[in-house]
Amino acid sequence: MTKKLAYECLVCGTALAGPLGMLFHLFGITRSARNPNICNRCETHMQEGRVIELSVIFADLTSFTEMTNRLGAERSYEVVEAFFKMANEVLHKNDAFIDKYIGDAVMAIFNAPIPNAKHARGATTAALGIQEGLKSVSKELGLDLQARVGVATGFARVGRLGSTDRKDYTAIGDVVNLASRLEAFAKPGEVLVDGKAFTQVAEDYPNIAAEEINVRGFAEPVEVYRIGKSDRENAPVFVDETDLLATRQRISLGSILFTIFGAPCAIVTTLSPLAIILGAGSLMGALAPAFHTLDAAQVRIPLQVFAVLGAFINLYVIKYGSSRQRPDADAMTVLEKRKVNLVIGLSVFSLLAVGYETYVHIFVLGMSYFAPTL
Repeated sequence: MTKKLAYECLVCGTALAGPLGMLFHLFGITRSARNPNICNRCETHMQEGRVIELSVIFADLTSFTEMTNRLGAERSYEVVEAFFKMANEVLHKNDAFIDKYIGDAVMAIFNAPIPNAKHARGATTAALGIQEGLKSVSKELGLDLQARVGVATGFARVGRLGSTDRKDYTAIGDVVNLASRLEAFAKPGEVLVDGKAFTQVAEDYPNIAAEEINVRGFAEPVEVYRIGKSDRENAPVFVDETDLLATRQRISLGSILFTIFGAPCAIVTTLSPLAIILGAGSLMGALAPAFHTLDAAQVRIPLQVFAVLGAFINLYVIKYGSSRQRPDADAMTVLEKRKVNLVIGLSVFSLLAVGYETYVHIFVLGMSYFAPTL
C-alpha cells in the first residue's frame, strides 16, 4: 500500500498541504528534508533531548569497497545515490526520521520525533521494504545489489548534538550500537532483528527460530531473528488501518495560532515579548506623569487590547501545544518546563499590568476609562 505524505505535521499539527500549507510556506514553514511528514521548524527547534524507547535501523550495501574499485568513483556514486533515494522513500513511508548517511549506509530512528506506538514494526517493515526495493534498483542499474540491514529496539537519548556552528538531531544509546552491530552480523539480503523489536512482528513470522549471538560491547548474548528472502515472500502483507499519513485531518484554530505565533516543538511563543512590553507600557502610563502619550485613551486602549490579546494567545498556544505534544507533564524536559513557565509568567504579568492600569484610571484617578488624557 502506498502511503501519502501527511497533510499536517505529525508532531505539531501545522498544515503542510492545501491552502493553509501554502500560506504557512510564506512564514518559512515547509516539509522537513529528513522526513517530509514533519515541518522544518519541528526539526530545527528540537534542542534538549530525553530518554525514550525507540527503534533504530542500519542499512548498508554489501561489498561496496570491491564495487567501487570495479566500477570507479562516478559509477559508484550513481549506485549509492539510487540506493539512498529508494531507502529514503521506504523509510519516510514508515514514519522514520533519517538520522545520518555514513558512506553507503543509512541510519534512521523510529518513534522520535514522530510518535509511533508500533515503531518496532515500522522499523522492521522498512528494513524489509529496503531489501525488496533493491530488486528494482538492481534492475534499473543492471547490477546485482544486496544489502545487510539491522534493526534494534531499546532506550536512547534523543536530542541535538554537535558544535556551536552546527547541531543535528540524533540518538545516543546502546540500541544505536546494537543496530549497527546487527547490520554487520546480517548476511547479504537479510534483515537481522533483535528480540525486543521482533515481538511486534512475531505473528507474521511464526517459523523463524531465535538465535543468540555474542555482540562486541554487550556483556550478555543478544537474542536475534534472521528474516531472509523466503521468509519475506511467505509473510502476510501488513496493512495499518490507522494510517495517519493518508488521512486528511481538520486543521484547528490552535494549529493555526501555533504556526503563526508559536515555535511548536519548543512550546515557546514569539508574541510574549510583545505582550509584556505592551502590558508594562500600559502600567507605566498609569503610574508616571511622564507617560502622557501612552496614557491617552487613543493610545492606551489599543495597547491594552493588544497586550490582552497577546497574553491570551500565548496561554492558548501553550495549552494547545501541551495537549498535542506533551500530554504527560512529567515527560517534558527541564528546559521545556522553564520556557513554558516563563511564557505563562510573562502573559499573566501582562494581564495583571493591564488590569491594574484599568483599575487606576477608573477608581484611583477618578476619571473615565475612555476619557482622553489632557
